Formats: sequence, structure tokens, C-alpha cells
Amino acid sequence: MKLTFHGGAKSVTGANYLLESEGFRILIDCGLQQGGNFSERHNWESFAYDPKTINAVLITHSHIDHIGRLPKLFKEGFRGKIYSTPPTRDLAEILLVDSEHILEKEAQKFKLPVIYREEDVHNLMPHWEGVAYYYPFEIGPFRVTFYNAGHILGSSFVIIECEGEKIIFSGDLGNSPAPIIGNKDFYDKNPTYCVIESTYGDRLHESTGMRKDILEDLIEDTVKEGGTLLIPAFAMERTQELLYAIDELFDNLRVPKIPIFLDSPLAIKLVEVYKKYKDYFIKDSSRVMESVDHFLKFPSLKMTPTTQDSKKINEVPPPKIIIAGSGMSHGGRILHHEVRYLPDPNSTLFIVGYQAEGSLGRQILDGAKFINLVGEKIPVRAKVKAVGAWSAHADQKQLMEWLSPMRHSLKKVFVVQGEESASLVLRSKITDDLAVSAYVPRQGESINL
Repeated sequence: MKLTFHGGAKSVTGANYLLESEGFRILIDCGLQQGGNFSERHNWESFAYDPKTINAVLITHSHIDHIGRLPKLFKEGFRGKIYSTPPTRDLAEILLVDSEHILEKEAQKFKLPVIYREEDVHNLMPHWEGVAYYYPFEIGPFRVTFYNAGHILGSSFVIIECEGEKIIFSGDLGNSPAPIIGNKDFYDKNPTYCVIESTYGDRLHESTGMRKDILEDLIEDTVKEGGTLLIPAFAMERTQELLYAIDELFDNLRVPKIPIFLDSPLAIKLVEVYKKYKDYFIKDSSRVMESVDHFLKFPSLKMTPTTQDSKKINEVPPPKIIIAGSGMSHGGRILHHEVRYLPDPNSTLFIVGYQAEGSLGRQILDGAKFINLVGEKIPVRAKVKAVGAWSAHADQKQLMEWLSPMRHSLKKVFVVQGEESASLVLRSKITDDLAVSAYVPRQGESINL
């Protein structure tokens, strides 16, 4: 069995792994590489393998850096099957269509051909099959099972059994317990290899129990100072969790009910998928069930699906809260709000997700005093608050806890999906604390298992 790292090696984004045995070739994820722009230039390059030779693709979850090049794969000849959980399939279709519009603008900007068209997404979907957690299925010599990764709705880590070996692909592991979907699964049934993400492999988050308290303090400060709380948030999971938390703070009278704007048409669409898959939520939690039914209806919340609606937010005096995409400030409506509110010392930019190297969000997080936005030099006078507890990714401690039950059977751990510095720190931690051989692979490197 041979494993090749075609993406996600020494990089947070662009997950793409090729596993081969007995003439069968399967991919685990097929993501877009992201950074300074929504899409990096090399996403336009040809695949390092022939898409026509791929028998199947396994998708861990619906984030674009794990699914974003699937339509390109199909466009260039792939005609096998795609497998994921049912929520991942439904969410992916919406996200891929939305991504197509952004990619088209970037293609025009850089004078490049479009990576794919919307019709490629629709042509792809009949090849995509939803499989429930814990239900094993076979692809040639590979026996595959999805387990709950606790990252976003429907997210999975994947167990693949073949040639007497058992390899586990973590996908992205959740920062548990997540407010809506709960805890990730643990696995202790003697895997021999593990490919583990390392987005936060070199750091620790604040306690997840602090999420709501931090948000409460920020809203109270925003009211006191008469400013705007601006939250760049990924449309998938983070926005839903924020709405859930704010709704609860309002209901319990812990903060004043100030206007809150959900300025993300994509997030509004995705909430409908959440309503469809309540079976994937925390079990026996009537609060979650009830809240999801009213995600878009609670008092003080205003949805702004159109551009005209979005512009009218400026007419509402502070204090107010604006949630908008994109989560790394490399596109979307958040940019227009940042132009308006980043120069305001009474306002706060609340960073709740990972900011990739080269992204605008990373520049702000690193302390930039000025940023270039829509052709203007914008001063950053607003307060900037970043809280790891709101991240959907496990931190170093949780990654180690998840890996620990496997340590006696593992031959080797491959550390991926992190900046190289984070991957190297996690590799050393695994080697020193778990006494397991760990390795940070290179892009394009092949390993015989």
C-alpha cells in the first residue's frame, strides 16, 4: 500500500492524499489551497495524478480546503464515486457553488481560466453518496468507516483497512465539546498508521467553557463604549455556534439586546441544512433542538441577504454586532465593514477562527497598524481580540488526547495540515510524550506502508 501527500503537507489547507493498493487508487479529500487570496495560484495547475485513474474519493468534511477542487477533478475526467456523511454532501454542494462565484472573480483578476463552472458542481453531485457514521463499506481492497470528528456538522475521521494495515485519517478534529454537535469520537482499535492534522499543534486554546463568558464581556464592552462588535466568521459552523451563544445570552438577560446582523447569504442557506440533520446534534439536548429551529428568528437578529440590505446596516447606530464572511477576511462582505469600523477605537474586531499565513486576517492579528483594503490604506484603531476557545479545531492538548489511545499499536504518525512550525512542534510532542515515531511529510512525497 502506498500513500502520497499531494496536499496538506507543511500547509494548513489543500488536503489531498492518494492511497493505492492492488491497482485501486482512492483520494482522501481534494481541497483548495488558500492563503493571501481566497485561492492560491497553484490551484490552477494540473493534478499530479490522472483524475481518470481515481476510483473513489473520501471526504472528511465540507470545508473548501477539503472539497474545493472536486469539481476540477470531475471536469478533468474523474468518474468514480465520492463518499462522505450525508450532511457533508448537502453542505458541500452549497459551498462549492458559492466558491465558484469567488473563483471566477479571482480568475478574471489574475487573467486565468476558471477552475470550474457551476454546472461542474451539479454534474458531480450524482456521483456523491452519503454514508452514515460507523457503517463500513468497501472500495476494492479498502474497507472504510467514518467516525465523528466533532469539527463541524457531519465531519469525519476515516478508518481504512487494507493489506493487514489500518490507517486513520483525522481530517480536522474538533475543539470539543462543540456547542451544537458535541464531542468527537475516540478510537482505540489498533490502528497501525495515523495521518493527523496540526493546525494548532503548537498551542493551547482557552477552556471551551470560557466561550460564552468571553463573548458576554465583549458585548458588554461594545455597549458601554458605543461601538460595533465586528466578527469575521466562517459561514459553516462558526456562525451557527455564535448565533446559538448570543441567543442564549439574550434569553438569560446576561447582555442587553442590541441589534445583531447576519450579513452572510451563505450562512443563511447553510442553516437550513442544520435543521435537516438534527440527529447529528448533541443527544438529549432540547435547548439545542429548540435553538436551531429559531436560529434566524430570535429577537434583535436581522438577516441581510441582499447587497442593499447589507448597506443599510450602516444606517443603524451603534452599539451593534455584525457577523459576516469570510472568516479570514480575504473576501466577502466583511471587507466593507472593516473599511468602515477598523478605524473606530470604540469598536472591536473579534477573531474566532484560524487565520492562514498571508491572509488579511493574519495581518490584523499580527498587529498591522494599517491594511490595504479596496484600494485604500485603512488604519487599524479598533481593538482586536482573538480567542482560540472559539476555534473549531482541536488544540495541541486535545490532539494528543485523541492520539493517545492508539499509541501502543501505531507504527508511525504523519503530521499534516499545519504550518511547518506547528507540525514540527506536534511531531516532537508525539515522539517525546507517546514514544511513537512521527514524521512531517513533504509535498508530493510517497511512503510505502
